[in-house]
Parts: sequence; structure tokens; C-alpha cells
Amino acid sequence: MRATVLPCCLVALVLASIAATCAPAHAEPLPSGSLGVMFGGGGGTGRSARSLGLGYYQFGAQAAWQPMTTEQRIGWSAKWSFVFGTMYNAESARVSIYLRTLQLDFMAGLRIRPGVNPRRYLALRGGVELFRANEVILPGNQRAFVGPVAAAAFEQYAFGAFLFNVDVRYGLIGSGPAEIALLIGASVAVP
Repeated sequence: MRATVLPCCLVALVLASIAATCAPAHAEPLPSGSLGVMFGGGGGTGRSARSLGLGYYQFGAQAAWQPMTTEQRIGWSAKWSFVFGTMYNAESARVSIYLRTLQLDFMAGLRIRPGVNPRRYLALRGGVELFRANEVILPGNQRAFVGPVAAAAFEQYAFGAFLFNVDVRYGLIGSGPAEIALLIGASVAVP
């Protein structure tokens, strides 16, 4: 009997020492911040469709702060961005051929991981936007507007250091020219 107890005690002692030396599993932190560029296309909607026309956004920048770990399914996000646009066939472009715009916005919202992949997220954000044009925009006869904006985004981490995103953005909601845009971005993820 002693011969069988001793090996069992040794096995139990080895397993206990292995369990004691192993570190507990922790969630892997995702990079909290990102800084990058963006471009895309868009156009006016509703009563602003003819006055804004259709166009593209040739250059923009974005910065985001969204602290999460891989075990979290829902987190928060704050995003700042600006984008320069050129709008074609805009009725508001009376002096120049094109209507040139600048959109600057700050948004906050939720970030949701839809499946089991810890590198893929959906983001729903809302905030405030400053919209500025090189010419007066009809029918308000103004060049600068401030109002609410909303966005839905798909975000994908890649290679551990990059964040790619596709945003659908709608603004200015209820005040100023209404526009919908599809923006594509690439960012460097920073801790």
C-alpha cells in the first residue's frame, strides 16, 4: 500500500507545483489609441442634395481613444477627425467650379465586438460637427455650420500595429446641410 501512495503523492506534488508557478490567464490589452489618415466620398441628402452635390474627400486625419481588452465585448470610444472635400455639380458653387468643404467633428460612443474575433469591432458614435465651405450654401446663405453628427463604423486590427476602418457618417442632423459620407481610414495603433 505504501508503494502506491508514494507515487500518487509525488504526482500530486508535481501537479501542485506546476499550477502554483503558472501565471493566471489575463485578457490581452488592445492598443488604446490610434492616429491615421482617411478618405472617401459623399453627397448631400434631402433638401441639401442639389446644393451640395456629390464629391469625394481627398484627405483627412483621425485620432481615436478606445481603451479595451480582448475579453470585453462592449467598450467606449472617442474619435476626432477632419476631412477636406470637393463637391461636383453643387448648386451652391456659383463662383468656383467646385464646392470645397472642411468637416471637423468630435464623436463619442460605443464599441462592440460582434463575434469571437478579438480584432474586429463595430462602433456607433454621435457628436458634434463643424462644416465649412468656400462658398455660401443655399438655402441658409451661410458658409459655416455647427450641428449633430452620427456614424456607424467597422474596425479591424491588423498586424498588431494597424487599425483599418470604414465609417458611414450622417450629419448635420436637423441643422445645416445634410450629407452622408462613406469614409475609409488606416491608422497606426498606439498604446
